[in-house]
Amino acid sequence: VQLQASGGGLVQAGGSLRVSCAASGRTFSTYDMGWFRQAPGKERELVAAIRWSSGRTYHADSVKGRFTISRDNAKNTVYLQMNSLKPEDTAVYYCAATGINGGSYDYWGQGTQVTVSS
Repeated sequence: VQLQASGGGLVQAGGSLRVSCAASGRTFSTYDMGWFRQAPGKERELVAAIRWSSGRTYHADSVKGRFTISRDNAKNTVYLQMNSLKPEDTAVYYCAATGINGGSYDYWGQGTQVTVSS
């Protein structure tokens, strides 16, 4: 599975951005896909995840109500719509995928920078 993230950028607080993650290769083996983020000096954290087969989603408390993860099966693409952005959302955002049996995230895309100015 190859993952290509895109869509980061600079936005003012309160604004919106959408990041995308296009999957290719053995996408049928993908079980869950997730968006992680890592800010300078902080550990990487799971922001949102989606089960490819059912569409069931998870959102971290810190982003619940502001961010929405979704998928487009036809395009093999997962999106993270980010609204009401805050300066503390500034981070490098990574998409990742588990194998068919779930468990750990074994496949990672390159990061995309999201910067929220105050």
